[in-house]
Amino acid sequence: MNEERKRFSPPAVGGSSLLVIFAVLCLTVFAMLSMSTVLAENRLRDSSIEAVSDYYGADAEAERILAQLRNREVPEGVELSSDTPDGMTVTASYSCPISDTQELFVEVMFENGLGDDYIILRWQAAYTADWEPDYGLNIWTGE
Repeated sequence: MNEERKRFSPPAVGGSSLLVIFAVLCLTVFAMLSMSTVLAENRLRDSSIEAVSDYYGADAEAERILAQLRNREVPEGVELSSDTPDGMTVTASYSCPISDTQELFVEVMFENGLGDDYIILRWQAAYTADWEPDYGLNIWTGE
């Protein structure tokens, strides 16, 4: 009976243990990559929501100013100009801030003075911050 114990050897589990460790390591890495992707998507969603709500806030403000102009009221910040000598065609220009770097520019032409007969000439979101070009292009020179 002593000899039977000496001949018995435990099964080799080194290979399967390495395989399990490798599988757990791969799953952990994939879980971390998924987590970082979810966090990046959440940041993108939040900034997108903020940009859209800021734009529509400025759009609502521009619509409110247009309604005042249609009621023959001239709010502060609106520039009126007339191209015709009789003053019947009036152009109103104003802007509403969207963010620190964008504004909504509006230009409306009224046919018979201020009132209901109007044509929107410009309703445009534009970048207003100073633009600085980036001339730095890191090219490997071989050294």
